[in-house]
Amino acid sequence: LCAIADIPVPRIAIMNTMMPNAFATGRNKKNAVVAVTTGLMRSLDREELEAVLGHELTHIKNRDMTVLTIASFLSTVAFFIVRYALYFGGGGNRREGNGGLIVVWIVSLIVWVISFLLIRALSRYREFSADRGAAIITGKPSKLASALMKISGTMQRVPSEDLRKVEGMNAFFIIPAISGSSIMQLLSTHPSTEKRLAALEKLERELEF
Repeated sequence: LCAIADIPVPRIAIMNTMMPNAFATGRNKKNAVVAVTTGLMRSLDREELEAVLGHELTHIKNRDMTVLTIASFLSTVAFFIVRYALYFGGGGNRREGNGGLIVVWIVSLIVWVISFLLIRALSRYREFSADRGAAIITGKPSKLASALMKISGTMQRVPSEDLRKVEGMNAFFIIPAISGSSIMQLLSTHPSTEKRLAALEKLERELEF
């Protein structure tokens, strides 16, 4: 798969958890790591697992981790300004200059909200792109579709407490770990499984010709 994707063989990490999932991380292609869970290895057959690995290898090939990190920088700066600007501005005891500080706070809030939404849109696009890359690498879109359905179905049976423990990694997972407290956020960071399956079905038809 790495030869087809034209990237160095990444390091492999195995996570001992019942949650079926996988993700890729690392600064660049040479430092990349692909992590898979024992739950994923038990849930999928060989071809489905290859399709999931193809998805993660495409993330590495496209430098998605670096792109999202850079894209998140402005949003992070704006978030910290929104969170701390008024607090460190002296409160209500120093009126002089507070008007300018409020303007900065409002502008930062607008920048943070817009960048937040744009980053989520970028994340969704890159998930679709990684799905397509996996389908092309393996030549079997149906196997990735099957894997996504299995992972999504199994995820619904994972206890909510276990899902909440890994919510911070959701942007990297092939299928996000959804709990009741985070579902609205996750709907904006990942395409729905239904849309991903529809895209893979379309690609399957294209590859047949």
